[in-house]
Amino acid sequence: MQAPSPHPDWFAIYDLKARYCRLMDTKQWDAWRDLFTEDYELDVSDGTGLPILKGRDAALNQVLGSIRNAITAHQVHSPEITLDGDRASAIWAMQDRVIFDAARPSLVGYGHYHDSYVRQGGVWKIAALKLTRLHIDFLPAGSA
Repeated sequence: MQAPSPHPDWFAIYDLKARYCRLMDTKQWDAWRDLFTEDYELDVSDGTGLPILKGRDAALNQVLGSIRNAITAHQVHSPEITLDGDRASAIWAMQDRVIFDAARPSLVGYGHYHDSYVRQGGVWKIAALKLTRLHIDFLPAGSA
């Protein structure tokens, strides 16, 4: 028996998350910004102590303040996507590599993205993202 094909919205969410990673890593900030709702909520508090940020501009300013000049590589895998009309959620296994500058340690992180999505005007957008970390390997400053 053949498994049913995923819903077209499943593929749209999958494609959206792929663009999230590619646009961030290639520093295409204007196109990256368009992936989020205006009321986007960012939660990277796990292990950082940073507050949960509400509003796309505040959230993206925090991210850009951290990685704008860093070399990054984000990969996501094995999505668990749940669709509910014009809303969706997903959990993605993730790995990221962040090389800051010669003065700061770089990192390789492992964890999960817990995302919420909403369809606006026929287009899926990221409405909320929570990052949970399982482990981070810190590498000495100046190491690539």
